[in-house]
Amino acid sequence: MAQPDFWNNPETARSVVTQLSSVKSMITPVFELETAVNDLHELLELAAEESDQATLASVEADVKELAEQCDKIEITGMLSGPDDMRPCFFGIHAGAGGTESCDWANMLLRMYTRFFDDNGYKYEQLDITPGEEAGIRSIMLRVEGPFAFGKLSCETGVHRLVRISPFDSAGRRHTSFAAVDVMPDYEDEIEIEVDDKDLRIDYYRAGGAGGQHVNKTSSAVRITHLPTGIVAACQNDRSQHKNKAEAMKMLKSKLYMIEQQKRDAELAKLYSAKGEIAWGNQIRSYVLQPYQMIKDHRTDFQSGNVQAVLDGGIEPFIEAYLRYRAQAKNKAS
Repeated sequence: MAQPDFWNNPETARSVVTQLSSVKSMITPVFELETAVNDLHELLELAAEESDQATLASVEADVKELAEQCDKIEITGMLSGPDDMRPCFFGIHAGAGGTESCDWANMLLRMYTRFFDDNGYKYEQLDITPGEEAGIRSIMLRVEGPFAFGKLSCETGVHRLVRISPFDSAGRRHTSFAAVDVMPDYEDEIEIEVDDKDLRIDYYRAGGAGGQHVNKTSSAVRITHLPTGIVAACQNDRSQHKNKAEAMKMLKSKLYMIEQQKRDAELAKLYSAKGEIAWGNQIRSYVLQPYQMIKDHRTDFQSGNVQAVLDGGIEPFIEAYLRYRAQAKNKAS
């Protein structure tokens, strides 16, 4: 970063800055904890020599706080995968349940964007398909921040909601499903060849905000990889060229993940864990009626504070899954 030409390539520079931020977020807490432990040890020795009960009680409280900090550092240590520090493409897709599921997908979008805001993540909308009556049918975001892919990959899968439907005049209980899909953004670092004849590229008018430009210019781009059926779309920019480049980058990330899956059974299991967006495939249930409980079916971790979770408080679920995944790896080895 000290090189005079560092900012000549802004995209590469931003990538390095993001990596630096991630590394600092790992190293700094370790040094701070080490200093705090040494200081507390000296204080404990002095308090013990003088039989200072008040200071001993204070040290005991401080030890509990340091133990909590140590737990957080341990969690960070579990984010050691080769892609965990990368930015990611983050998608939400409504499943079985029609309007209900589109509204549920919108609720999940609110939950995750609040989590992003609370944790200092930057995100931008790349593509969106609104629901016919309410909510969203699907959305794709690009998320950037410390361990963006590492943490958010824990959310990959089907999310199930049980509630009294606001769209049912009879006030009956409904079950809705939505899927979360997360892929690392390899930016321009991966080398994967895509034959032009394997691609179908469609241009269309972007939806949403944008004024007269949206109605007059087909700037949105959708790329379909014919051999696999994988689709990548982007309508974020007014430039058709930029949207095409972003969609192509997304497509290559998806294809690269498929290649990785062939070599890595665990990653394949993680990526394909979504299954069908319907019954029997959910990783987490959000029950609002007849009782209130959110439960992760992989780890059995649960919370009764439903509103706090829907307001973005998903960190405990992420930490529980990271521990679960680490234990599974240890058993396998």
